[in-house]
Amino acid sequence: MTHLNFTPNARLDVGKFENPDVTACGERRAGVELGALQTLWFNTGTLCNLTCIDCYIESSPTNDRLVYLSRAEVAAFLTEIKERELPVREIGFTGGEPFMNPDILVMLEDSLSHGHKVLVLTNAMRPMMKCSNGLKEINARYPKKLTIRVSLDHYAQTLHEISRGAQSWEKALMGLRWLRDEGFTIDVAGRTCWSESEAQLRAGYAQLFAAEKIAVDACDPVHLALFPEMDLDADVPEITEACWGILNVKPSSMMCASSRMVIKRKGATAPMVAPCTLLPYEESLEMGPTLEDAAGVVKLNHPHCAKFCVLGGGSCSG
Repeated sequence: MTHLNFTPNARLDVGKFENPDVTACGERRAGVELGALQTLWFNTGTLCNLTCIDCYIESSPTNDRLVYLSRAEVAAFLTEIKERELPVREIGFTGGEPFMNPDILVMLEDSLSHGHKVLVLTNAMRPMMKCSNGLKEINARYPKKLTIRVSLDHYAQTLHEISRGAQSWEKALMGLRWLRDEGFTIDVAGRTCWSESEAQLRAGYAQLFAAEKIAVDACDPVHLALFPEMDLDADVPEITEACWGILNVKPSSMMCASSRMVIKRKGATAPMVAPCTLLPYEESLEMGPTLEDAAGVVKLNHPHCAKFCVLGGGSCSG
């Protein structure tokens, strides 16, 4: 029987991930230099219509630690990209649930009108459907430029609803069917916390997509992204400079080598740039209010850097 893997992990050792330059064992901590900014993410706010188990950002109907970004705030970064001729090819919108942000449609339109491809992460439920008319118009004006990535935690209703709650499955499938029928480009995101191999997961999703006539290639890790789990308290190794060679992993393959995320904290007067989508609450890792400020080296001084990116091979970008 397939089930959620609740096997307890060893707890994180005291002293790890404290010094940005040196690990608890005294070795030089690995860092990642921004090669070229290819993806800029906007966290539209942490409010969500769902409260999911193990949501790394703790999104919920009441969590407003990251507040809504406005059209003007997003536009300022789009202008900086244009003026500095940055090689951004993709704008991503995440949350929370992006379609709860009242400015989401105009922010999508602005990003597309600047010539960028756009990726939106959503649960495809009521907030998205409330935007359906405007979303359909935008997709018609910018064919094949907008991708909607829908979160389906598992290919089976029972397990998806363990994470997302009762009655969430059929509502998500209704949204997926609408996207399919209206000709949207669709990606899907799942989780790897289940007691199945990646091959088993991809085969299960493939059967679901075939049955629903959804044009997503379950074998393609971009179009079906299966994300590693993240537990701040679980013990993971710190990544040293020597680890690149030991693990045969290139720093340039890390998410922070090509992307950044814009956030706005509750009570803040302006947005700030964070290294990536995984670290929205780490104020010590904030890089500054502009993309120019955010061009430096990112020290891998967080458990998610090890678990999700280096060891898990995860990336939120399309």
